[in-house]
Amino acid sequence: MDLDKLKTTDTLDVKGKRVIVRADLNVPVKDGKVSDATRLERLVPGLAGLMQRGARVVVISHFGRPKGGPDPQYTLRPVADALSKLLPQPAAFAGDCVGEAAQNAVAALKPGQIAVLENLRFHAGEEKNDAEFAKQLAALGDVFVNDAFSAAHRAHASTDALARLLPAYAGPLLMEEITALRSVLDKPQRPTAAVIGGAKVSTKIPVLTNLAAKVDKLIIGGGMANTFFLAQGVNIGKSLAEPDFTKTALEIMHAAKARSCEIVLPADVVVAPKFEAGAPSKTVPALEVPSDQMILDVGPKAIAHYNDVLSRCKTLLWNGPLGAFEIDPFGEGTFQVARAAAAATKAGTLVSVAGGGDTVAALNAAGVTDQFSYVSTAGGAFLEWLEGRTLPGIAALTRG
Repeated sequence: MDLDKLKTTDTLDVKGKRVIVRADLNVPVKDGKVSDATRLERLVPGLAGLMQRGARVVVISHFGRPKGGPDPQYTLRPVADALSKLLPQPAAFAGDCVGEAAQNAVAALKPGQIAVLENLRFHAGEEKNDAEFAKQLAALGDVFVNDAFSAAHRAHASTDALARLLPAYAGPLLMEEITALRSVLDKPQRPTAAVIGGAKVSTKIPVLTNLAAKVDKLIIGGGMANTFFLAQGVNIGKSLAEPDFTKTALEIMHAAKARSCEIVLPADVVVAPKFEAGAPSKTVPALEVPSDQMILDVGPKAIAHYNDVLSRCKTLLWNGPLGAFEIDPFGEGTFQVARAAAAATKAGTLVSVAGGGDTVAALNAAGVTDQFSYVSTAGGAFLEWLEGRTLPGIAALTRG
């Protein structure tokens, strides 16, 4: 991907033009109401900007995983209603994303107005990246803007094929995400650190392998750290681990050493006999975990060490919690390190970028989400970028 080829609509004359915006409206809906509008709120400035410049804005998105056609459970209508309340003027809603309903809704738009089309996944052609379906979508617009980074890892009709059929541009949210990720992976201020947590090494092998070649310090936490301990012959008691991946953990450690990347594991850990609220817990050295206990968080020495490492770094990438933060008191490691990173960011000494579902939840629980330089709400796309993979939805915008 030649990211320098990405174009934005900043200087484009959009007045009167039909601008198709691929957005991510895949937000939580409960009892017909949007329960968390964060994703919509982030989308609004870009949409409102196009409206104010006289574009006829056409918003397309997937929603959920409907099977085999239209399903009322997955209609975008309640999402369109919630979005309308955030926009300068309400959005029209079309009962389909192609065909007569979509054509009529788009034809009725005046400059400065906006329409939201029904769920793309009501048509099998979307996930099949079908050229004919993409042509039907393209017929509704003059310009295509992809502002859905979180869907950019999928080669679907609305992210890939459509970008070949119309002049294609990157939206402001998508550019924000790319700029943030490039700042920590491509052109970082050094030294750089990555905090990679979560339960399983197996799901993050490509991430760990790629980052070991790019960062100076690789802090490994969560259940993943247990597999690294196991690989070195350390007793981890009843802790969650993946014995089948101990060889992989050793390979990652050797590769990191060869590239002068230090892998940082916890010096002490918080253990309990079982993973449940109120279970009696204690702190022990990482090398002295009792056989009847399980590791559920990092200890105070580890926290102090991690914070010291981050105090000497200028760039931080964070993906995954350091412990089982959902249950008290096993979130202290994640929360204290996150707060230290947030304080360094606020002081201007650290650029901090975080992402991934559990990560966002953990930072929210620590109360520091707004204090990081950038927090991504993209899941799969964020991880694939960390793996060093080409994202089809981004690559499609760089062809011109």
